[in-house]
Amino acid sequence: MEEINNNVCTIVLDKGYGCFEDVLQEKNIYDSVLIISDSNVYNAQGDNFIKNLKSKIIYEYIVSPGEDTKSLDVYEKIIEYCVKVNLSRKSVIIALGGGVVGDLAGFVASTYMRGIDVIQVPTTLLAQVDSSIGGKTGINIGNFKNIIGSFYQPKFTYINVDALKTLPENEFKSGMSEVIKYSLIYDYYFLDYLIDNSKEILNKDIEKLYYIVKKCANIKAEVVGNDEKEGGLRKILNFGHTFGHGVEKLCKISHGNAVSIGMNMAFKLSLRERFIEEEYYNKFLKVCESYDLPIAFENADEQSVLNIMKSDKKNSFSKINLVLPVGLGKVEVVDNISEDLILDIIRECKNA
Repeated sequence: MEEINNNVCTIVLDKGYGCFEDVLQEKNIYDSVLIISDSNVYNAQGDNFIKNLKSKIIYEYIVSPGEDTKSLDVYEKIIEYCVKVNLSRKSVIIALGGGVVGDLAGFVASTYMRGIDVIQVPTTLLAQVDSSIGGKTGINIGNFKNIIGSFYQPKFTYINVDALKTLPENEFKSGMSEVIKYSLIYDYYFLDYLIDNSKEILNKDIEKLYYIVKKCANIKAEVVGNDEKEGGLRKILNFGHTFGHGVEKLCKISHGNAVSIGMNMAFKLSLRERFIEEEYYNKFLKVCESYDLPIAFENADEQSVLNIMKSDKKNSFSKINLVLPVGLGKVEVVDNISEDLILDIIRECKNA
């Protein structure tokens, strides 16, 4: 077991749930626990997780899998349940699941009784390397993703790398897009590692998994530690997301696959603007091929994708903020790209 600490984040990495109770007691003592999970994760890991808890009072609230769960309706029902079971300010909410559960449970915790403790226990690759770290919470309204939310740091994030072995292959591959993202925004040499070790990683070799999760968690913690509220540096973590959110919503695909497509759009735009060399773009395509990640979309109108991009909450002064590669393992936020050029890039990434 290892711990990553800074002034904002506390992350505990482990290869099983056996040490969770020890960490829980070390961090705080709670009068009751509410576990929020989705049915897929709960059926696969719920029993194994709960048997390692010694808390006297344990409540469970199970939601449906999928992005649609991050809604006002589900949020309200969970709050009503918290009131029903008399959850107090000395209680803790544990988010056991992927990014959807983490965002939803984190927002519930941040608003119930003006804020009670939350512990993130991510079970997907995407959540372990990204969404569970840094304190972002949120729910969606219509096409507006995470439009309601808060910055609310968990008491700690407990990452059981062994849990990744339960993931379906397509979900694991989808999560690799966020892993790849870190190499493109912060550590170019990590990109070589991902390409050279793709077979072992896809076979879920525990040591390789531990290495890539630890690498990404360290980078995320460092970025968030320097810019918790996304005033500057933290914006680089949105690489692939501004393009990807529209594709994710309209095409009904996973977040990870949408980010992969979004990163491809960003690379194409940077190549068009001569911010990068073609050799770098080809290397990006190679790592996507290694993990069978998509780089194009279908079943969505290009203008509709652009419209969702224009409504992104991270934009400012009516300008679309894009995170674009500008060198090996380096990105910058750019806001002076014309809508016509952006629309042209979207068209290039649409399958006929």
